[in-house]
Amino acid sequence: MSAQQIAASARAAVRGTRPARLARGQGVLVVAGAVVALAVVAAVFAPLLAPYDPDAVDPTAVFRSASAAHWLGTDDTGRDILSRILYGARPSLLAPAVVTVTAGVAGTALAVTAAWFGGWTDRAVSAFLDVLFGFPGLVLAVVAAAVFGAGLRVAVLTLSLAYLPYIGRVVRTAALRERSLPYVAALRMLGIPGWRICLRHLTPNLLPLVLAQVATSFGYALLDVAAFSFIGLGAQPPTAEWGLMVANGSSGILAGRAEQSLYAGAVVVVFVIACNLLGGALSRRLLGEDR
Repeated sequence: MSAQQIAASARAAVRGTRPARLARGQGVLVVAGAVVALAVVAAVFAPLLAPYDPDAVDPTAVFRSASAAHWLGTDDTGRDILSRILYGARPSLLAPAVVTVTAGVAGTALAVTAAWFGGWTDRAVSAFLDVLFGFPGLVLAVVAAAVFGAGLRVAVLTLSLAYLPYIGRVVRTAALRERSLPYVAALRMLGIPGWRICLRHLTPNLLPLVLAQVATSFGYALLDVAAFSFIGLGAQPPTAEWGLMVANGSSGILAGRAEQSLYAGAVVVVFVIACNLLGGALSRRLLGEDR
């Protein structure tokens, strides 16, 4: 066999394995997308899908095992676990969505402002982000709960502040690089106001990076919201929320009734993994890293 034939065979082998690798990667993304879509459908159509009122207490049906009447069983007060998981998708998804969108908008605004004006404005914004970065979200949540009281709104506000520096610092670096490009100087020479340049040119060019940061942060925000509810700083009883369900079901674990904690915890883990897979793929696509 000649060298040309060997090379042709090698190229054919590479071409043959590449679709298989892509198919395997696409398969994982399809499954992850299906999980996220299923959770969104559950949140939107919970009143139509849930077989029972999620807060309906039935003392005669405490700790029922899975059956035709209760597909996932009941908790320590006789509430249907499946109904609570379906309704729990609403605050469990809405809260991290508000956190990431708020942090993304505020972080982008601060980053663009710092990059455009520079000087003391840039130093002040950088110092502000560094201060926020130095406070863990849990510490901020404890302080906020002590001042305003525990609740999901306080947890969302606290996490929005905690996630702001993660997005703001990355976007600021990109904004500084974008600010130094020739087209910005050309627009300024044409007499276009700075606010219009930032709003119509600078920020749209940073949008893929912002979306990538928001997408990758969503799963972590959901996990943090669930953790806050688990320790009593987030959603309060009798709200159906995944993290709170894990906490409420912990008392039944020693009694051999771990269904509520197990199912709610499994939903959180599976959804966070799916969000991370989709967020990573979206980041690579938006930032042009897919080859």
